[in-house]
Amino acid sequence: ESDAGDYTCVCGDKQSTASLAVHALPALFKEELKNLQAMESQTATLRCELTKASPVSWKKGNKILRASEKYVMHQDGVLAELEIREVDLQDA
Repeated sequence: ESDAGDYTCVCGDKQSTASLAVHALPALFKEELKNLQAMESQTATLRCELTKASPVSWKKGNKILRASEKYVMHQDGVLAELEIREVDLQDA
């Protein structure tokens, strides 16, 4: 993206200018989520790895999850994790 801008070719007293637009590629999943099994009262951790660092959000069904004592979200560059604490049958 830092290469975007106007570029000019100069030849003597003549010149021609063009603009370069650079569009960022979307982040893709380098490693997909894997199915997980957990016993009640344990902490279950889901991990996904992206091809480039990008913000992520987590959902259960159509509901967007928010950070809380139940759901802890971590992201370090391309690695995103969701901890589900004290899992119970409703978390399946």
